[in-house]
Amino acid sequence: MIQVKKRDFDAEERRKAVIVMDRASNLKVKEVINISDGRRLGFVNDVEIDLESGKIEAIVLPGGGRFFGLIGRDNEFIIPWEKIKKVGEDIILVDMDERFMRKYFD
Repeated sequence: MIQVKKRDFDAEERRKAVIVMDRASNLKVKEVINISDGRRLGFVNDVEIDLESGKIEAIVLPGGGRFFGLIGRDNEFIIPWEKIKKVGEDIILVDMDERFMRKYFD
C-alpha cells in the first residue's frame, strides 16, 4: 500500500496523484542495493509520497523475520529519497552509511 499525507484534493490534484502513484508502484518490483558495501537490502515494499509536491519522500523495505524468517516481521526500513543514488530498470542503488547498516542488517 502506498502511503500518502492526507488532506482534501481538487480534481487536478487527484489526477496528478494518480500519475505519481502509478510511477511509484513501478518501484515496488525493484531490488535495493547499497553501493557502499554491495549488500542486497531487499525489494521495495512501499513508498511514501507527498501529494502536495508530487514527490516521493522515501522507499520502504520490509523488516526481517523474527523466528527463522517464518513468523512475524520486525520494523520496516525507511530509506529517504535523498539516499537514493540511481533508479535503474531492475535495481535501486542507495548509499546508506555503516551505522544504518549495522543497526538494521547485521
